Amino acid sequence: MARVTVEDCIEHIPNRFELVIIATQRAKQIASGTPLTIDRDNDKDAVVSLREIADRTIDLEQTKEDVIQSFCRKQMIERIERPSSKSAEVQEMLAEEGAQVNDDAAEHLSVATTGKTGLSFEGDNVEVED
Repeated sequence: MARVTVEDCIEHIPNRFELVIIATQRAKQIASGTPLTIDRDNDKDAVVSLREIADRTIDLEQTKEDVIQSFCRKQMIERIERPSSKSAEVQEMLAEEGAQVNDDAAEHLSVATTGKTGLSFEGDNVEVED
């Protein structure tokens, strides 16, 4: 088997960073059971993905779209997992301190100041202007 080099793949994907991302995505697909388009020849998934790119046996546009979709799903999962009741919790906590916050500000505060452990301030003194 001839050794695959980056130069073989750069002819098809000129940007090295994009090449790495696409080759990684294809290697993940191979690891998850997607059929190969070339003979494995005892190569690891990363090498097989580079060989497929160099031989142009995969649809690069579809692989790029898969990369985009994988990032979109992660962001959607993060949005779904983030509780929406945080703004109400922040408003209640600030109301106890004598402050009033509108919904938009409370949402920003909940994202900025809350985590899994809840609202936390450094020190006990919190000044709020009316």
